[in-house]
Amino acid sequence: MIYSRHLTSRVEEALSDTRVVMLAGPRQAGKTTLARQLADQGRTYLTLDDATTLAAARSDPTGFVRGLQRATIDEVQRAPDLLLAIKSVVDRDPTPGRFLLTGSANLMTLPRIADSLAGRMETLRLLPLAQAELRGLAPAFLTQAFDGAAPQGGADMVGGALVEAVLAGGYPEALTRMTWARRHDWALNYVDAIVQRDVRDVAAIDNLDRMPRLLRALAVHAGQLVNHTGVGAAIGLNHVTTASYTSIFEQLYLIRTLPAWHNNALKRLTKTPKLHFVDTGLLAALRGLTPDAIARDRVPFGALLESFVVTELAKIADWSDERLSFSHYRDKDGAEVDLVIEDRAGRIVGIEVKASATVDGKDFTGLRRLAEAVGDRFVQGLVLHDHDQVVPFGDRLWAAPLGNLWS
Repeated sequence: MIYSRHLTSRVEEALSDTRVVMLAGPRQAGKTTLARQLADQGRTYLTLDDATTLAAARSDPTGFVRGLQRATIDEVQRAPDLLLAIKSVVDRDPTPGRFLLTGSANLMTLPRIADSLAGRMETLRLLPLAQAELRGLAPAFLTQAFDGAAPQGGADMVGGALVEAVLAGGYPEALTRMTWARRHDWALNYVDAIVQRDVRDVAAIDNLDRMPRLLRALAVHAGQLVNHTGVGAAIGLNHVTTASYTSIFEQLYLIRTLPAWHNNALKRLTKTPKLHFVDTGLLAALRGLTPDAIARDRVPFGALLESFVVTELAKIADWSDERLSFSHYRDKDGAEVDLVIEDRAGRIVGIEVKASATVDGKDFTGLRRLAEAVGDRFVQGLVLHDHDQVVPFGDRLWAAPLGNLWS
């Protein structure tokens, strides 16, 4: 099934005024499908997953791009020297939309690449399908939240339906599998393929066989503060190597680390980032979690749900014209806010995530601390949970259904 991707209009807009556009995100998220759709609009389409095309790109990058007027190059991270050749071409002819690139690795973390394409390339991120895309909806959650509007009641997904959606994730291919065993098989094969192919493209790894084990260890720590020492100890890696290898998974868009929110006026804030997985279907497979397993023991669901909300909101932000920063809040007393969203004007919306259907005043402790810390910049705080009703909990504080994210 072909889904309409909400990022499409932003890609088309970027191609209208920018020489090079990079569509980045994890493999199998839908980048190639979207790129092919745009390639049908008079673009030459080339993929570096083809062995012959890859050999040509690597052996003679300059000759490879010479003569290309409007081209789409898929999986460009497999031949990063192409980007330097593309720089030379677009400097001679700065026509907008010359190259649409896709990449399953964040090449902009490489200083040589980032510096060479500064001012010439815009990078847009395409993550696995959001719930709004699966339902054909255009969510207004972030716009309404920053307008200070009260959240809406009603939800099309609570209880078991919510558990199934979170555990399914958003990879299009995985969603075609009809059983949880088949979905987990797809995810585990996906991880093996990433390790064998894409990890080699972005880093020289001495212990390649430990990478799948590391990803499983990270899955156990999802939703927690990053602890390289603790994660590495489980598989025999020191904290330095663990940090280095973990950054590769982040570069490949499998995980994301959420930085700690900070304020120079507050000295008692945790500065450690928090670990999340980009897709909760992949996370569930790595932990062997199914709806039946969650029905027997709901404790692991909290971490999955938190990653789910963080990523759903990240997807909505990627489609938006606003530039929003994401972080988490935690003070030395343990009061926390799972997600702090800040716009360019410095206004803040706080999000706390609860897997339960019941919320009480204690669940707002972190949000109240955050509101005190930022004063008038605090727009509102929401505890999103497994329910269909909206309940006010004080000035600018609400308990609201998780379904607000895509309604």
